[in-house]
Amino acid sequence: METGSSFQQLGKQQPLEPPKQQLLGYGKCSTTGSDPGKEPGKAAGCSGSSGIGKGPVPMVCSTPCGNPYAGLVSHLRASWLSGKTRPMEYRVAQLEALGRFLDDKKQEILEATELDMGKPSFEAFFSEILLCKNELNVTLNNLCSWMKDEHVDKNLVMQLDSAFIRKDPYGVVLIIAPWNYPIHLFLVPLIGAIAAGNCAIIKPSEISKNTERLIAETLSCYLDSDCFAVVTGGVPETTRLLENKFDYIFFTGSPPVGRIVMTAAAKHLTPVTLELGGKNPCYVSDTCDVTNVARRVAWGRFFNAGQTCIAPDYLLCTLEMQEKLMPALREAITEFFGANPRESPDFGRIVSDKQFQRLRALLGSGRVAIGGQTDEAERYIAPTVLADVLPSDPAMQEEVFGPILPIVVIANMDEAIDFINARPRPLALYAFSCDSKIVNQVLERTSSGGFCGNDTLMHVTLTSLPFGGVGNSGLGKYHGKFTFDTFSLHRGCLHRNMGLETLNTPRYPPYTQQKLGLLTTTFEVKRRGTCTLL
Repeated sequence: METGSSFQQLGKQQPLEPPKQQLLGYGKCSTTGSDPGKEPGKAAGCSGSSGIGKGPVPMVCSTPCGNPYAGLVSHLRASWLSGKTRPMEYRVAQLEALGRFLDDKKQEILEATELDMGKPSFEAFFSEILLCKNELNVTLNNLCSWMKDEHVDKNLVMQLDSAFIRKDPYGVVLIIAPWNYPIHLFLVPLIGAIAAGNCAIIKPSEISKNTERLIAETLSCYLDSDCFAVVTGGVPETTRLLENKFDYIFFTGSPPVGRIVMTAAAKHLTPVTLELGGKNPCYVSDTCDVTNVARRVAWGRFFNAGQTCIAPDYLLCTLEMQEKLMPALREAITEFFGANPRESPDFGRIVSDKQFQRLRALLGSGRVAIGGQTDEAERYIAPTVLADVLPSDPAMQEEVFGPILPIVVIANMDEAIDFINARPRPLALYAFSCDSKIVNQVLERTSSGGFCGNDTLMHVTLTSLPFGGVGNSGLGKYHGKFTFDTFSLHRGCLHRNMGLETLNTPRYPPYTQQKLGLLTTTFEVKRRGTCTLL
């Protein structure tokens, strides 16, 4: 995912002075005297729609040589060690509070995302609110069963003992979110972190500044501020934040920054999930419904003005199919956004001047077949299709992450698969064909974080599917139960009977062949018959 944040410069920084205090979300609303079980998410001192109170002083180190976030991390760790976040009732109360946050702040979320990047309210509601509520409700509906110990098979010696997997929280986790879906991409990981019993620090992107402000000023009015905090700021703040020891780090952003986060985590041997991105290929075979392909590709590419980590990044098709797709894509774009997309309320804008300039430079790749109009003052780039793009062109050297769709001509499916496999494994891969065998061929002969046949983006809406990358596109997975599992330490446990010592005698010295025979009989796992995949 190309976040385009100044966070890209992490790792290139000189030694930093402690930044000015930027814990806007911590201590804004005091939960002192409140009981999350009785009034879940209702913080004392919060009232009305803003609910911003004075609250306690943030727990931060003020000494010049100390880390400015060490006190905050220590405070959250003390809360976690107290066992406060472990009961199911507490987790449910905090999750329900997140639901109220989405309900109460719905209009402010729509307004903030519109201000940040011209996000249409339809797209903002679907991606930032509806999908988050789906994740929340799936978690609340299943949390009781997810938390239960998972009993496992035992050998003959341990039939009277208890062997199980305990789902323990990691502790204090850090969630670093990007700007393109600024609510969804912090809230979905947070849902899993809370469900698993962790404390959490949330770092929203400073690029989507209106949404960042909304999160910082209001989230603490819903969550227990002893266990959850929002830290704001840019590169210096994030650099210092990453110096602290966390028990898990969940990062969404670009591969270069993902490497920096992973390096910081490695200093403390902290496990990470990296949700990154890359160039997602979309193969279109000669046997397909051209009109349907054009509509589904155009929707996936131009949703959120193309600023989506799983958007189809480029098309692979034959020259004949390219000629067929052009009028169909032009028709789909006109149907979606009108004759002048600049005037459409359903088409967004680029998030920053830096991103606008980067994208405008990509328009020199191939030839502009559709669109290509720009307006720097509005940060507007029209829905654009580039034809006859070469692998060496600028648009093929980086993730596009904008409303530009390059088309690369290939001879056949085999060449398309070779083209895909010669590049870093993508976060998503798309294949269109009326022949299911062709779709399955692409699936079987490639590797990617996710796959969707005959559509774009829609696989991410299923909470039953894992979402994550592989290699350059990421590490780890989440959504639905996968998020709960990501933030849970799967602890292997065996609880044995204090008696029945005779059963243990064969393993004790002095060793004999008879004891080895008994041990083999009781511990050996024998292979069953082979199975056939249908």
